[in-house]
Amino acid sequence: MRDQHASPGIDIDQTQEPKTLVEAAYLRLRRDIIEGIYAPGEKLRVEHLKDQYEVGAGTLREALLLLVTDALVVAQGQRGFRVAPISIADCEDISHTRVLLETEALRQSIARGDDAWEAALVAAFHRLTRAEQKLCDNDDSTTEEWEKCNRAFHEALIAASTSRWIRHFQQILYQQSERYRRVSLFRQPITRDIHAEHHALFDATLARDAARASSILSEHILRTLDAVKRLPVDFFSQRA
Repeated sequence: MRDQHASPGIDIDQTQEPKTLVEAAYLRLRRDIIEGIYAPGEKLRVEHLKDQYEVGAGTLREALLLLVTDALVVAQGQRGFRVAPISIADCEDISHTRVLLETEALRQSIARGDDAWEAALVAAFHRLTRAEQKLCDNDDSTTEEWEKCNRAFHEALIAASTSRWIRHFQQILYQQSERYRRVSLFRQPITRDIHAEHHALFDATLARDAARASSILSEHILRTLDAVKRLPVDFFSQRA
């Protein structure tokens, strides 16, 4: 079995048309897993899925192997593939590690960020605000747009960090948290105003208040963990 916590495998822009059948199958499967069409632990049978996604068995297996690298699918030797499990313990590990890395990177960015960094952050926040407004209008088609803008905003916050390794691992952890983030946002086990959280983080960062910005960022990340902890226990159950 390959490590379910491996780093992301390929970098495919989900806003662009896929270039190959493998990319197309990969993107469709990835979206369906993240959105919960296939439950954690559910067996992914190639013979069934190849018809559903209208690709050959070989193409589908290649797409599934890419998802193994993304840690969204687990390969079970000769027994095929399953959707990677999720757990509160995994979410806790991801969340607390993100806090350690991102708050340090944010402090570095605030200390060293120049006018170009600040302008890029303002632009990223503007795009995120527009995407969040569409979500408030219950436009389900904007989910992917919001995810892209949210990721860009978090990356813009720490873009002036001097540590390329912190930025690298932040990207890995951000991707690993995506399923949990989607569950938190759309199942809404707790009441939260995502835009207000982002706005407070943006304001504190622009004010160059490193202590306050780091505190807000930490709370923002851990609010998602709190939401995940309030999900029904059977949500984390292994499927046959």
